[in-house]
Amino acid sequence: MKIQNFKFHETGLNRFFGPLEAKIMNILWNGSEMTIKDVQQKLAEEKTTNFNTVMTVINRLAEKGILQKRSEGRASLYRPVLTREQFLEAQSKELTNELLEEFGSLAVSHILDALEEVDQELLEKLEEKIKELKKGT
Repeated sequence: MKIQNFKFHETGLNRFFGPLEAKIMNILWNGSEMTIKDVQQKLAEEKTTNFNTVMTVINRLAEKGILQKRSEGRASLYRPVLTREQFLEAQSKELTNELLEEFGSLAVSHILDALEEVDQELLEKLEEKIKELKKGT
């Protein structure tokens, strides 16, 4: 699943989702399957959010393949297709691949420049990954 509009100037989930979408995803990632009413009630703890608005956003997330919908009697239950970690992994991989496709060595150069600011453990993981890639060629 590819998110179409990555927002560079946002933070966290707001890079991938609108503000209400991000709140809904957080609620669903922190809970279990929920009905629209369950989500709307959780949102209401913060502020009043119209049921129809929540329903529209949840149904759009389901149409995009981000949420899975399951019927149980007359109720529809929703849950994320991927865990938060799986989602972030998939999106960061997609973004990295697109940067490398479009900018090639410039992207690699900037990534390496950014490594000056990371911890030693991350550098060691990178070294191991480079060794693995070299063995494969």
